[in-house]
Amino acid sequence: MVGGRLGTDSNSAEALERADIREAYERGRKDERASRKRHPILMTFTFIAAAVGVVLMALAAYNGSFGRAGGVVDNNLAVAATQAEPVVRDAARDAGQSLREAGASITDRAAEASPAAPQAPATDKPR
Repeated sequence: MVGGRLGTDSNSAEALERADIREAYERGRKDERASRKRHPILMTFTFIAAAVGVVLMALAAYNGSFGRAGGVVDNNLAVAATQAEPVVRDAARDAGQSLREAGASITDRAAEASPAAPQAPATDKPR
């Protein structure tokens, strides 16, 4: 920490100089902190990339080389894609069917709620 607390002799030139230095130091810290603001989404992606890197390094150490570790990753991704493809296809089909049913339901409700042909308002004045 730059500067210290002001003692009993707070009017001395040395104490005032320490207070000025302390104030300048704190302003500099605030300015630097403001200039280095980080975006939370960017930091999340950076953290995820670092975690993936650590996992790949661990696989490389376990398998003895990056080539074999890459093969393990490729194999696991292929298995996951094979297992996920039918599930995704079925979910997309079900979602499409649900949307069609919702659209038909809205159309039916709109047809029921719409009044017959609008009639002219009755007037009390003869023409």
